[in-house]
Amino acid sequence: MLNNRIQKNFKFTWLFILGILPFLQLSAQPDPWIINADKIDPSDYYGVTVANGMIGIVSSPEPFKVKNVILAGTYDLYGRGRVSNFLNSFNLLNMKFDINGVAMDAKSVSNFRQELNMLNASFTSSFDYQDQASVTYTYYSLRQLPYCVMMEITVIAKKDITINTASVMEAPDALREVQNYYNEIDRPHTTIHLLTSTAKSPTGKLQLCASTSFLFSEAHQAEPRVIHEMWDNNMHLMKFSRNIKAGETYSYCIVGTSISSVQHEDPLNEAERLTIFAKLQGRDRLVSFHEKAWAGLWKSDIQIEGDAQSQQDIHSMLYHLYSFAREGNSVSPSPMGLSGLGYNGHVFWDSDLWMFPAYLVLHPSIARFLIEYRFERLEAAKRNAYSHGYQGAMYPWESAGTGVEETPVWALSGPFEHHVTACVALAAWNYYCVTQDKDWLKEKGWPILSATADFWASRVERNGPGHFDIKNVVAADEWAENVDNDAFTNAAAKNNLQNAARAAKVLGYAPNPDWEQVAQNIPILKSADGITNEHGLYHGEGIKQADVNLLAYPLREITDPDQIRKDLEYYSKRVPDAGTPAMTQAIFALLYARLGEADKAYHWFKEAYEPNLNHPFRVIAETKGGTNPYFATGAGGVLQSVLMGFGGLDITADGIVQAKPLIPANWKKLTISGVGPEGKTFVVTK
Repeated sequence: MLNNRIQKNFKFTWLFILGILPFLQLSAQPDPWIINADKIDPSDYYGVTVANGMIGIVSSPEPFKVKNVILAGTYDLYGRGRVSNFLNSFNLLNMKFDINGVAMDAKSVSNFRQELNMLNASFTSSFDYQDQASVTYTYYSLRQLPYCVMMEITVIAKKDITINTASVMEAPDALREVQNYYNEIDRPHTTIHLLTSTAKSPTGKLQLCASTSFLFSEAHQAEPRVIHEMWDNNMHLMKFSRNIKAGETYSYCIVGTSISSVQHEDPLNEAERLTIFAKLQGRDRLVSFHEKAWAGLWKSDIQIEGDAQSQQDIHSMLYHLYSFAREGNSVSPSPMGLSGLGYNGHVFWDSDLWMFPAYLVLHPSIARFLIEYRFERLEAAKRNAYSHGYQGAMYPWESAGTGVEETPVWALSGPFEHHVTACVALAAWNYYCVTQDKDWLKEKGWPILSATADFWASRVERNGPGHFDIKNVVAADEWAENVDNDAFTNAAAKNNLQNAARAAKVLGYAPNPDWEQVAQNIPILKSADGITNEHGLYHGEGIKQADVNLLAYPLREITDPDQIRKDLEYYSKRVPDAGTPAMTQAIFALLYARLGEADKAYHWFKEAYEPNLNHPFRVIAETKGGTNPYFATGAGGVLQSVLMGFGGLDITADGIVQAKPLIPANWKKLTISGVGPEGKTFVVTK
């Protein structure tokens, strides 16, 4: 039997443990803004992206390396499917770094850690080198400067050491005719060292350029001597050495620019000009303006109380969508955004139907430029319709730089997946609904809406009243190829025609009477037991992704709750456990939330992305167990499930309204801030 002292100590110990346990649990909760990777396993590592809507930098598990650098809107042919592809730009942030002559790599360092700070869009790596130094480096894709990046390196010496460090400029293999330059420009208080490269794209039609410079902060000491070295045609570097005393902290930065002839007629000189501009801004101003820009983005936020992991995940989705687009560049994001070369960087319905609504609700000024991308390619869409024997404008399934069809010929979605045209039109109409900008509607929205409506009026086959059929399409469920009267295609075409007529009335135009006639006669098929049929040949087989369920949202073709529930219960059982894209389950979550079934909604909310997460930064892949992150399309779908499902928001002809919000049982509060042009806040509680 325990003596009294032991009993008291035992009792005190357990009271102490029980007392601090809630605090320990609280401290162990995921941070809402920071994703840490404390254990880096290169064999199970999927990089996370730091981007500013123009330049994407993808992280690497190796110290002082980045995986690749993506420049938005830069496409050329280079042997991948005979269609244009995203190009990797120059890798301008790789470094060589050694301490006392020993190069830093994964084997020579300890306590290697990385973290993504989503609040200020920075990526930090840190490590220790033996007992001699601690090293930290942080890089930014500067939000205020669309073509500029910066890396800051800090060394804390534990003993007297000498560092030898180099900024490396490396051309990716696809580029050709690489030319490398080094230049020094003397100024009264500093020397500007410019490490510059230029190259042609694979076909020679584009010029890609990059330039970097050191940014030293030594106010009372001479800047170190910088030496340039050529390694081979594809790589050169500039380097310096520095002695650091024990206990001393030494910091410096690398600033750089990546730009191409897509963005500027003289990219070589502009790369150097912009690098000089960034250098002479100085580190503090660059970071301050960058953080200010991101603070502006985060005025539009989704805050969840009571579910810390969901909060972090939702911030990650917002962070990536904010990172993959920006105002002013009329470039629309691909399914993988700026995280890599997935889907060749092409633009699909993913941007118009899945990502666009989140931008539209939270940042209409960004959403405008996704529509601008489509508007600038309207003439190409008209030529596409003409070549297929139709009127109006037929948008390509895969679009890139010019707006012509870029789908590889082996994929039938190129000639047959026509619903993308209606998705573009829906985005245009919804942009007007949210902004109520009649000038924009007249100048840009109406040309899109009227031309796409003309397409559908010519696309239907008029086989009698109620049978204006749309035959031979690839469905939104892409496993259904060359089918007739696909539910989503038909309903989206009908929606397109009706919205074009609405736009005409807003502008005081007389709508084409044929549009309404066609809309009234496009069939939506039903099975004998009252289920909405996916298409004319559908007999209950598995589906790749949502099709029928999209008729309830976002098309509003089906509004009866009983019918929505019936279709939802039926088709949610026909999506396989693997091999299907993430956004389908997000639509299930949204619809169940609107039906008032919180538990089912939360189940599908989690099912939409958690099985798709990859280590160590919880980046979303397209499918469960997939390895091609970051899947911005899926993020857009999940964000819609929160905004329009749990949050109850809806886009109407009069703007954004809140209908019937509903939050899961474990959420205490949902706050959606910065909504619409007015920046409204909507709060949902129990």
